[in-house]
Amino acid sequence: MRLLLDEHLSHRIARELRRTGYDVIAVAERDDLRGRSDRAIVEAAAAEHRAIVTFDVRDHLAILRNALRLGVSHPGLVLLAPRAGGPSLGGLGTLVKALATLLDARPSDNALVGRAIWLRGAT
Repeated sequence: MRLLLDEHLSHRIARELRRTGYDVIAVAERDDLRGRSDRAIVEAAAAEHRAIVTFDVRDHLAILRNALRLGVSHPGLVLLAPRAGGPSLGGLGTLVKALATLLDARPSDNALVGRAIWLRGAT
């Protein structure tokens, strides 16, 4: 599975996961994606066959539900429990480990197409 980390997630997470062999990019690393709408992020993720990792649960679930209602493909979501200020610096390692475990458990590029899952114990 390939991942796209939403804009509010640190590029350091993607860099650490890539260092250990996973195909993960962050919006924060991409000039073409920074500051774009959630819908534009979904379109880019779909074009690159990447599930989106996000704290922005409400907005991204609404986009997923709409896509399913319309019969449009959606790349899938990895939802993180909202937490004030996002993950702490110490929590980044926990998030990296949780994402690596998820990637190992779901190696297929299409593992989450049209679905959303919660990543527990990640923040």
